[in-house]
Amino acid sequence: PAFRRFQRGYYGAYLPALAADWLQGPYLYKLYQHYRFLEGQIAILYVCGLASAVLFGLVSSTLIDRLGRKKSCVLFSLTYSLCCLVKLSRDYLVLAVGRVLGGLSTALLFSAFEAWYVHEHVERYDFPTEWIAVTFARAAFWNNVIAVGAGGAADFFAEWLGLGPVAPFVVAIPLLVLSGVFAVKNWDENYGQKRAFSKTCGDGLKRLLSDRRVLLLGVIQALFESVIYIFVFLWTPVLDPHGAPLGIVFSAFMAASTLGSSLYRLAISTRYHLQPV
Repeated sequence: PAFRRFQRGYYGAYLPALAADWLQGPYLYKLYQHYRFLEGQIAILYVCGLASAVLFGLVSSTLIDRLGRKKSCVLFSLTYSLCCLVKLSRDYLVLAVGRVLGGLSTALLFSAFEAWYVHEHVERYDFPTEWIAVTFARAAFWNNVIAVGAGGAADFFAEWLGLGPVAPFVVAIPLLVLSGVFAVKNWDENYGQKRAFSKTCGDGLKRLLSDRRVLLLGVIQALFESVIYIFVFLWTPVLDPHGAPLGIVFSAFMAASTLGSSLYRLAISTRYHLQPV
């Protein structure tokens, strides 16, 4: 029972944050198009977001350890809320700043929450280490469910209510506020080891270059992600001229992704014994 309560305390802040993130997926390109920006200009905005995610990803672990994991989660709520607010502006430079804030928020979302949980699970509550996988597996399941639902919700606000492509970004703000307030009220603070940023990067680079398998894995992952990001950029301008409901299409993508994950788990189960080669 204590573990279940602890899990619910984690999900109370983490799942609204994921929901806010997914809500913004279907209508980002459409919003910039609605503001009359050209495809090249939109591409630059996308690159700003991705480049900032890369740069902040390098320093996020050091920042989180020094600032505190709880404070970093609250910082995520603030920066992502600001990122959503600036979507109301039609100024190109303001939107570019918003993309940079989005990159910072993404780096925090995929590091601060899990870092906080692992420390609390092991250090404060002394639960068995193998239970960590249980929490993250359940979080992954709900992440998929939320992603499918977010597409439908975005379509509802943008199209059915006629509020336009900026509506999902505005709707995401209360969820981000809920996530931050929940963390402030219910979480304890914890910190990581304070390590020099240069040493962290140096250790990572040394590991990358000393093991050929790690280097190859990184190259394969980078190529895969590049294909995904090209797809993320292009699917809206390809389908939107045909009147496709973008939110519903996004939900279909997420449902297909969930199905793929389920089929993979089934394939490597003891029943079928298929293994990645």
